[in-house]
Amino acid sequence: MMPSIVARMPARVPVTRRRFIDTLASVPAAAALGTPALAAGHVAPQAVAPPAASAAPRDLPRSVLAAQADLGSNFEIVRSLDPGAVYPGSFLSGRFDSLEAFTTHGRAAILDAYGYRPEPVAPAAEVVDRHEGPDFIREKVVFSTTSRFRVPAYVHIPKGLTGRAPAIVDLHSHGGMFLFGKEKVIDFGRNHPAMTTYHAGNYESRPTATALVRRGYVVITIDAFMFGERRVLMDADLASGWERSAYSVEDVTRLNRICQSKESTLAKTLTVLGMSWPGLVAWDDMRTVDYLISRPEVDPARIGCVGVSFGGWRSLFLSALDTRIAAGCVVGFMSTIRSMLRRHVDTHSWVHFVPGLHRHLDLPDVVSLNAPRPLLVQQCRRDGLFPLDGMQAAVKTISDVYARAGIADRFTSRFYDVPHEFNVQMQEDAFAWFDARLKAG
Repeated sequence: MMPSIVARMPARVPVTRRRFIDTLASVPAAAALGTPALAAGHVAPQAVAPPAASAAPRDLPRSVLAAQADLGSNFEIVRSLDPGAVYPGSFLSGRFDSLEAFTTHGRAAILDAYGYRPEPVAPAAEVVDRHEGPDFIREKVVFSTTSRFRVPAYVHIPKGLTGRAPAIVDLHSHGGMFLFGKEKVIDFGRNHPAMTTYHAGNYESRPTATALVRRGYVVITIDAFMFGERRVLMDADLASGWERSAYSVEDVTRLNRICQSKESTLAKTLTVLGMSWPGLVAWDDMRTVDYLISRPEVDPARIGCVGVSFGGWRSLFLSALDTRIAAGCVVGFMSTIRSMLRRHVDTHSWVHFVPGLHRHLDLPDVVSLNAPRPLLVQQCRRDGLFPLDGMQAAVKTISDVYARAGIADRFTSRFYDVPHEFNVQMQEDAFAWFDARLKAG
C-alpha cells in the first residue's frame, strides 16, 4: 500500500528568503482584489510555521494599518466607494434660481429619505397632571402625532400672561441616557439622582426648559421615540417595574445598557419596513408644533426651537422642515458629514444617520433650509463628537448660503472653548438671541 501524499510531505516548511520575496510579489494580486497595497514596513504578519499541505491556503497579504479609523483597516476601502462631496441639492450648487426652489427641493429630499410620512391627525390632547408653582404652571399632557403614537410631553406656561406669548420647542439630548427624555431639560425641584448628575454634566445644572419659562416663554418638550416613557421595555425588565421614580441609579445604568443595545434592532426593523428612526423622531417633532399652536397661550408667529447634541440634531431638522419655526438654535451638532466618517461615526447614535440623504445634501445644507428665517449655531471647540475642521467648514457653508440669499445678517455662529455641553453662558447667549427675534416688537 502506497503511503499517502500527506505522509510523504515534511511536517514544517522553513520560511526562507525566497518564500518571503514570493510573498511580497503577491501584493499586486491582492491589490487587484480591492486590498490596499502594503505600506513600507507594514507587511501582514505570516505564521512562523506554514500549515501542512492539506490545510487551507494562507491569507492573502494585505495592509494591517487601521488608519486610526472607526472602521479600522476597511475604512480606506469603503472611502474609495465615495463619489466625492458633491451635493446637487445644495443652494451653492448653482442649480436653483431662487431660495424658494432650493428649500422646496431640499425638504422633499429629506422627507423622501425618511421613508415615513403618516397621515396627519388631530392632537386630541389630554392633560394628565397639573402643577402650579410660584412663577409658572407645568402640565403633563399626552397627544397624538400619528394614528399610532400617543406622545407624553410637559408644557410650561409662565404665570401672569396678558396675551399670547412666544414659545419654544425644547428638544432633549441623547447622552446614552434612554431612561429619561423630556426630564433632561426640566428641573422639578426634586429630581431623580441620575438626572441631577446628567443636568450637571450637560447643562451646568440649569435645565433649559425651566430656565426658558422663567424668561417668559411657553415651553414644550416631548419624549423622542426610544427615550423616557417611550423607551424599550424587555420582558426581563418588568421585574424592576416601569415607574422610573422607584429606580436606583444602578437600575438606570443597567436598563440604559439594554436600551442602547436595542438601537440597532430598531434601525434594522425600520429598514425592513422601508422607514427610518430619524423619520419617526422628526415627524413627532413637527407634530409637536401642531399641538403647540393649538394652545391658547401661544402666539403661532413666534415659535423657536432649541436643543443640544441629539437635541441640536433635532433642532437642525425641525427648523429646516417646519416653516412655523420662526427662529432655530442648534447647539453642539453641526459639521460637514464626510469629515466625520474617519473617526466620528462610532461617537454617534443610529438616530443621527438618514439613509441616502447625503447623496443630495450635506448637514450644513440641511440646516440652511431654515433660510430666510434667522438661525443660531453654537459649537463647542473641544467637542469630541466632531472634528474641528468639519465644524468650521460647516459654518462657512451656512454663511455662504445666507450670503448668497442676501440675508447674511440672519445667520449667527458662535464657538465656545468648552467640551460638549450647553452651559449657562451658552444658554444666556441663546436666550438673548431668541428674545431679540421672538419678543421684539
